[in-house]
Amino acid sequence: MTQHLAAPSTGTSADAPAHQTGWWQDAVIYQVYPRSFADGNGDGMGDLAGVRARLPYLKDLGVDAVWLSPFYASPQADAGYDVADYRDIDPMFGTLMDADGLIRDAHELGLRIIVDLVPNHSSDRHEWFRRALAEGPGSALRERYHFRPGKGENGELPPNDWESVFGGPAWTRTTDPDGTPGDWYLHLFAPEQPDFNWQHPAVADEFRSILRFWLDMGVDGFRVDVAHGLVKAEGLPDLGSRDQLKLLGNDVMPFFDQDGVHEIYRSWRTILDEYPGARILVAEAWTPTVERTANYVRPDEMHQAFNFQYLSTAWDAAELREVIDSSLDAMRPVGAPTTWVLSNHDVTRHATRFANPPGLGTQIRTPGDRELGLRRARAATLLMLALPGSAYIYQGEELGLPDVTDLPDEVRQDPSFFRAEGQDGFRDGCRVPIPWTRDGSSYGFGDGGSWLPQPDGWGELSVQAQTGVPGSTLELYRAAIAARREHPGLGAGTSVEWEAAPEGLLVLVRPGFVCTVNTTDRPVRVPARGTVLVSSAPVVTDGDGIELPADTTVWWTV
Repeated sequence: MTQHLAAPSTGTSADAPAHQTGWWQDAVIYQVYPRSFADGNGDGMGDLAGVRARLPYLKDLGVDAVWLSPFYASPQADAGYDVADYRDIDPMFGTLMDADGLIRDAHELGLRIIVDLVPNHSSDRHEWFRRALAEGPGSALRERYHFRPGKGENGELPPNDWESVFGGPAWTRTTDPDGTPGDWYLHLFAPEQPDFNWQHPAVADEFRSILRFWLDMGVDGFRVDVAHGLVKAEGLPDLGSRDQLKLLGNDVMPFFDQDGVHEIYRSWRTILDEYPGARILVAEAWTPTVERTANYVRPDEMHQAFNFQYLSTAWDAAELREVIDSSLDAMRPVGAPTTWVLSNHDVTRHATRFANPPGLGTQIRTPGDRELGLRRARAATLLMLALPGSAYIYQGEELGLPDVTDLPDEVRQDPSFFRAEGQDGFRDGCRVPIPWTRDGSSYGFGDGGSWLPQPDGWGELSVQAQTGVPGSTLELYRAAIAARREHPGLGAGTSVEWEAAPEGLLVLVRPGFVCTVNTTDRPVRVPARGTVLVSSAPVVTDGDGIELPADTTVWWTV
């Protein structure tokens, strides 16, 4: 077991809940997508050795914790979210010794490590599922998944009308050992990702054991993938509609956000509470409302839940204020921190989303106005980091990286790209390996190229090109995170005050601190509020006021 971190002192604000003092309350957490972060062995694929070597960079950036997307043994049908062995590392990423070394090094640097956990489904190469198929009908292992006979005269139709998030039916028919058509199995995602049956006690026992395995390794917490999906409605009833993807996030579905998931997370919480150092659970839970999201972070369940309502909000002052208020209001009764996130491995980077007109969703195929998108992204980041709670940063956003929207079809690897009627399938654009240096075959990512092609000019956005350059996006992030840590009015908390402001502007007040945001396309003269702490674009104080440029955020200390 690695030596565990003591709880650090944090610059929490005076309005932080007295009964919640954990490090996660105001943490800035950096998401690493391992295959695209850094390549340590030169095979073109990022790995744990690459991440380990770059930990000092993350320390210098100022983040508190690192969340690693899956690195488990996997056939990689869905970039590692199809897990064949939850207690081993896929050879493309390294070994368990590499994982142990990474955790140890991170702790020595004062960084915490959060790992992905994928409990809704396994790989179809998981030993349980392989044996279930090989043993045929009547196998006890089939009860650990959702096997059902089909409908129709000869069982030729799926058991119900559920659709896969990746497109097509959520059911695939098996072939029995004698070669005849057999039962169907449920997969809410790719066919290579059969859903576990969480009503079976062996599944619950297995994941309690998996939690302990990684906690004993020293990890500081788990980001729980598809946390809203583990429990299905009794009887697996038909949904009764087509185009079910359009309903996701708007309605409680028979396969998502069922109340039974909360019993699972209460049992997990008791395990984490046995370990020192305040280990945490983070829910990836797509729910219809922030109020339902709050159910996942009641005091005896998880510690944080991603705020997808915030991520999907347009760059509009009124909409932003509404979602900020509703998010804080929903979390306050359960005493959990509100989380804020603008980008991740599943959505178009916000520098590109904000470069396009609003209303296009979170997966966008067009580059839009690159200059506009970056200006808004920088301003949006300062607003996010000013809010009370915990903030998530997706790798490369601190470099102002846009999505790569012009990848040729032949290089794409997103499984939903190859399935009809599913997600747009353009997640590869936010997964292109990040640039570290101006030059080189992969701009410092590694010595052997990169698994997805990087665009020309990527080097000018690199860490090397931006380090020490006043006004660069990287230096903006470093300055903002440092100021957030040092200012007593920033960090944890449960509320903000809003001052009256012209249409399109936001004036957010916290103790000794003011954040002024201009979401319009024109400069607006505003009063000077004290000393400028950080600004997303250059501003000049003129007497008792400043001209706040379009799409700009300014932090003031007062």
